[in-house]
Amino acid sequence: MEKNNPSFPPIFDGQTLEGWHSVPRLPVPRAPGERGPDTTTEKYQQAAQTCGKWTVEDGAITGRQDPPGSGYGGYLLSDGVYGDFELIFEARPDWPADTGILVRASALGSQGFQILLDHRRSGNIGGIYGNGIGGFHGISFTLDATYDEHGYPVGLRLEDPSTTIEPLTPDKPALLKYAAGGEQFLSIWKWNDWNEFHIRVEGPSPRITVHINGMKISEMDTAVLKHPLYDATKVRELLGSKGHIAFEIHDNDPGMGAARWAPNAACRWRNIRISELS
Repeated sequence: MEKNNPSFPPIFDGQTLEGWHSVPRLPVPRAPGERGPDTTTEKYQQAAQTCGKWTVEDGAITGRQDPPGSGYGGYLLSDGVYGDFELIFEARPDWPADTGILVRASALGSQGFQILLDHRRSGNIGGIYGNGIGGFHGISFTLDATYDEHGYPVGLRLEDPSTTIEPLTPDKPALLKYAAGGEQFLSIWKWNDWNEFHIRVEGPSPRITVHINGMKISEMDTAVLKHPLYDATKVRELLGSKGHIAFEIHDNDPGMGAARWAPNAACRWRNIRISELS
């Protein structure tokens, strides 16, 4: 799509972070109504001290942990809030970098519908996750890297299920109304390059459709979604009819450590444009 299409005005000027603001990546209840995290712990207090490091480099929003390798993440939120829309942008993640794009996100950043960009072992790209709204995990494949003789990552491959750290159980693809296969995804993904995402969000409990580089990857109808911790009514009450766009820098955890976000890893986003549907 033409980058100067007037029906998709930019929400990032390519030079500054005007129109965006950062917030810490703080833990939230897994679903509305559940008990919240203990805010007195040292881990929570440390996480609250950083929003990640967000800069503009070569015309792209660039997110890193702050300080590098600290293990603490953050979110960058649009100042504007959006209800029904189509969002287009290009993303370029390092390996490993566990990130995502939240739509209808709350002011905390960590509550909303997340389009996955889990560019790391056992990750998925293009699936849909319920961040703080039930923890549902709509994916149809998991990924790993291929490595050269020096141990340097040089591309993506489908993960060997016998070595996964996040099993692809049958309930996960069942959450999706449409799911591309892993080989289909690999046929269009460009390693160490820019990949264009096109996300459509429509409805009070939204139907979300994700295209990457022109290929439909996933579709989910959250109005009829069945999951033990997801309640469409409670989620609508929590998020309202409009929310922020949020880019994520993931924190690290004892299970994955730097395999989730490498010490000097970054993810980059550019040419961010949105067309409101109503």
